[in-house]
Amino acid sequence: MSTNPTTYDRIYDVVRQIPLGRVATYGQIAELSNLAGKARLVGYALYRVDMQNLDIPWQRVVNAKGEISLSPLRFGTDYLQRDLLENEGISFNDAGKINLRKYLWQPHKSQPVD
Repeated sequence: MSTNPTTYDRIYDVVRQIPLGRVATYGQIAELSNLAGKARLVGYALYRVDMQNLDIPWQRVVNAKGEISLSPLRFGTDYLQRDLLENEGISFNDAGKINLRKYLWQPHKSQPVD
């Protein structure tokens, strides 16, 4: 699969739709971008986003366990991601997980207001 800008643009277009106070998983974004099975590609695309560019709310994408995927290559942005999510009202349990039943974005369903 090519990783040309068009592919990344499709991913970014979907990520931009995640509302404040909600999260999506890498796999979910891949499926919504017509890239089923390419969750890692979503991760690569989001890694390329300028962490200060919140036009693409990269911080709202987490792994399928509801965790921030830690990486030494991100030079501390793992902690920035958690801070940004907490500032949006998303809480983490003691194990560092997000309750996906509460916070998972469901684009095809109306979401209850917390």
